[in-house]
Amino acid sequence: MIYHLLYPLASQIGAFNVFRYITFRSIYALLTALVLTIVFGPAMIRWLTKLKCGQYIREDGPQHQCKQGTPTMGGLLVGLAVVGSTLLWADLRNHYIWLALFVFTGFGAVGFADDYIKVVKKRNKGLSARAKFLAQLFVAGAAVTALIFEPVYSTKLSVPFFKYFVPDLGWFYLPFALVVLIGSSNGVNLTDGLDGLAIGPTVVAAATFAIFVYAAGHAGIADYLNIAHLPGVGEVTIICGALVGAGLGFLWYNAYPAQVFMGDVGSLSMGGLLGFISVLCKQELLLVLVGGVFVFETLSVILQVGYFKVTGGKRIFRMAPLHHHFEMKGVPESKIIIRFWILSILMALMALSTLKLR
Repeated sequence: MIYHLLYPLASQIGAFNVFRYITFRSIYALLTALVLTIVFGPAMIRWLTKLKCGQYIREDGPQHQCKQGTPTMGGLLVGLAVVGSTLLWADLRNHYIWLALFVFTGFGAVGFADDYIKVVKKRNKGLSARAKFLAQLFVAGAAVTALIFEPVYSTKLSVPFFKYFVPDLGWFYLPFALVVLIGSSNGVNLTDGLDGLAIGPTVVAAATFAIFVYAAGHAGIADYLNIAHLPGVGEVTIICGALVGAGLGFLWYNAYPAQVFMGDVGSLSMGGLLGFISVLCKQELLLVLVGGVFVFETLSVILQVGYFKVTGGKRIFRMAPLHHHFEMKGVPESKIIIRFWILSILMALMALSTLKLR
């Protein structure tokens, strides 16, 4: 909106020419989302508390009963900040912006329905696993299908560290991309078990993909780095910036000890968006590295459940997801959170290094 109001005036007022730059608008999208979350955070927390949207705490895990009743569904705050900031600073003629917002709000709607049933209707199980999966599949399927039908979009797969190995998946790319989006969404959801644990790596991943998507949208940089170029996709950098800002603002209230939790409305929407951006910039496989913390958490659950069934009741970890395993071993919550943040930063740097290691 700001872009459309001020940039056309650049011919009369030279200073407004700055709005043409994606980097400038991404920075201000970040700052706008940050301010929105910090300013409206207290009101959102009071509203959620008034609605009695308190978090349910399981009694069969680490002792977090002191957190019982802490308002959840704080992901609504992140969602409003990301969408609002993006609409203010992005070029709304760019259809990649609308596709990304569709994925973000679509996955957020699934999470909202699940949270609403659990914390407002007081049915602790929320949406059934089948209903949640089918809803996620619909949103992801619609977005990826629209993307595949883009004449300039390629179904080739970029493989890190290999310069010339770029296999074309053809129509197999559709199910592959669906796995990326749904897996990323649920990976963030599984990680959201401690104060600030999920939002920290999400911010790191969003900042990392801001670099990737900007490079993919810039013909010169993409050619120099030998990565896939998609004209116009660089505008999505603004959504990445907004997510970084909203995430940092949410962390202001979600840091230990948390005043609010994000709920499924936050974790599913942010995870789905990260997965979709990785598909947009053709760095789907690097999502495994950029979102390494989410991958470890998800794998710990898969391994735990599989091993439990195969061995008739034995466990690999004391409890899954992985962060609960360390809690059960006596590692303080704040130490687990900070160490996971450090790991996410290191893995993001490793992912960025692959741009030159080809």
